[in-house]
Amino acid sequence: MQIEKIQTKIYEIRGQKVMLDFDLAELYEVETRALNQAVKRNIDIFPKDFMFQLSQAEWESNSSQTVMSSRKHRGTIYLPFAFTEHGVTMLANVLKSRKARQTSIAIVRAFISLKQFVLSYKEFSEKLQTLESKYDTQFKDVYEAINFLLEKDNQETEQKQRKRIGFKNDDPN
Repeated sequence: MQIEKIQTKIYEIRGQKVMLDFDLAELYEVETRALNQAVKRNIDIFPKDFMFQLSQAEWESNSSQTVMSSRKHRGTIYLPFAFTEHGVTMLANVLKSRKARQTSIAIVRAFISLKQFVLSYKEFSEKLQTLESKYDTQFKDVYEAINFLLEKDNQETEQKQRKRIGFKNDDPN
């Protein structure tokens, strides 16, 4: 299973990276209804930090902002469940097929890959900010000198263009 395909199904909701029940059902090759029934039969292994149900506002906001297969999979009556990385791992215990175990491994790898990308991006961003501040202060003097020279050159050009007034001596002697 392609990690990139899985990563497109990871959303950020309530400040957490989650996957929605209908996307997981598609990956596990089961019906969303069957996945949710299996979860409800084993609800004790899905605490609130592993799984939560989206509110109406969250569902509307996310289905309009992203290209979720939103309303065609469910109406407004049944709001989707969101599974955190840990909740996704627990699904392998509930859906006991070989496919479920393989899919869970691929999904966990996708979450790990996403975390590594975020960490490397953060490190890169911090290094870039450090370089910018270092070189901005070093080049500040250079910028000021260039601006001074440009202003000085402009002043000299203006002086040469001024029409001289007063006594003119055309005699070279």
